[in-house]
Amino acid sequence: MAQPVKILVCGDVEGKFTQLFNRVTTVHKKNGPFEMLICVGEFFGRDFEEWQNVVDKKLQPPLPMYILGPSKTENEHYYQRLTDGDISENITYLGSQGVLATGSKLRIAYFVKQEGPSTATDVERFITPIMNETGFKGVDILLTSKWPQGVTKFAGQPIGGISPNFESKFISQIALALRPRYHFCGLEGAHYERLPYRNHQILAEKAVHVTRFIALGKVGNDDKQKWLYAFGIQPMSTLDRSELTKQPADATECPYTLDLLNQIEKTDSSNSQQYFYDMSAPSQRNEGRKRPHNDSRSQRSAPKQMSQDKCWFCLASPDVEKHLVVSIGDGVYVTIAKGFIVPDHVLILPIGHFQSVLTLSKETLEELEKYKSALVKYFKSKGKVVVFFERNYKSQHLQIQVVPLPEKCDAYIKDTFLDSAENQNINLVEIPKHTEIQQVINVGKPYFLVELPSGDKLLCTTMGREFPLQFGREVLASRGLLNKAERADWKACQCSREEEEMVANRFRKQFEPFDFTV
Repeated sequence: MAQPVKILVCGDVEGKFTQLFNRVTTVHKKNGPFEMLICVGEFFGRDFEEWQNVVDKKLQPPLPMYILGPSKTENEHYYQRLTDGDISENITYLGSQGVLATGSKLRIAYFVKQEGPSTATDVERFITPIMNETGFKGVDILLTSKWPQGVTKFAGQPIGGISPNFESKFISQIALALRPRYHFCGLEGAHYERLPYRNHQILAEKAVHVTRFIALGKVGNDDKQKWLYAFGIQPMSTLDRSELTKQPADATECPYTLDLLNQIEKTDSSNSQQYFYDMSAPSQRNEGRKRPHNDSRSQRSAPKQMSQDKCWFCLASPDVEKHLVVSIGDGVYVTIAKGFIVPDHVLILPIGHFQSVLTLSKETLEELEKYKSALVKYFKSKGKVVVFFERNYKSQHLQIQVVPLPEKCDAYIKDTFLDSAENQNINLVEIPKHTEIQQVINVGKPYFLVELPSGDKLLCTTMGREFPLQFGREVLASRGLLNKAERADWKACQCSREEEEMVANRFRKQFEPFDFTV
């Protein structure tokens, strides 16, 4: 197996050549040797004397350095005498866009647009020849000065946010199309390392490599934002598929979607017939087929609503058993489960009528997650772990079942579910912890989802006619876990109203210190 190639990447230099080269020299001696130094963002600044020292070879980096074209018009004059090629013995100007193929077999794509908007034509001219290369899988590294719009989706926000002037939908499209293993940006003056994201759809496509997005601060900034990044990378062409497609435990869904590409079309009014590459299928990625933007596959059907007075679980319904309710939020409430497995078995439900998690509004979904977090903390104080499961099959109203188990059961929960599923020919598969169900299931499709105390998730989407409606209860009530097999069917576990009220009152009082609605 080939050795990793060691690379240094810096953020905007803005003419601080002495500070940059001194720091790189120290890192190169201590942790090198590094093969190259790459600058993302602006290389030049207003200090003409520093630049003259570079021209006169009084200042030089200790290793080969690559810079990109200007992003700001104020720095264009530095490039007027330059063509793509060497600025000095150790500094190479790559130009504004292209692909650098290194002697170590790395493929580094770069795209820089001067101030002013990019166009769909600019992007297509850039990505088309790269994607049409024989055996295209992606690129090792992508360099862009601007940030891709939407990159923080499914991940934390950078401190201070992002300036709209320095993010671009077109950069998002480039990242989506070229599938870099590393994507570096500058300009924003902020250091931000996003969780790695997948470049394939779970359960719909074969696994491919992940992308790591890293933005760097300005060289020598006063805010102590990281501006020099060292890493090792094995060229994609030297890795076998199993090694290349390993999925980190913290990988998230891809933050860029077909909806984003549809928005890009609207910004390019100068070319109403513009086509983009379809990222929804592996064969189209590799074969360079095209599709128009009005592809109906990207449209989600709106969920059908039913009258709340006909549903047992809508809080406005006259049939809802309000004596079981223990907490009410703005859009979600918690109630003791009818025919509970154990007395502190509860349900989380939306107040309005929604069939599944897929149809919830952003605000309602956020409140649901707050309830889940509060319940985990509550049960932890009782020495218990929690299993959440949802069955969106032959059900009309979303119900998140919340079942606590003794901590000693934690090590056996996943295997018990998987073994039970295998014994009943149920296709229950594990999906990554950070996968959101909204990203892998379309509205209207039935599914069964389990969230385990470890954060692991188990999903079934092939719901045949024989799928057992009490499957979740059966597994948790089994001998290997709660050992309450007689309570697998809720209809056989009903008790008197007085007992239900007693259970609800006790839970409500004990949960109150953890209830964010109080």
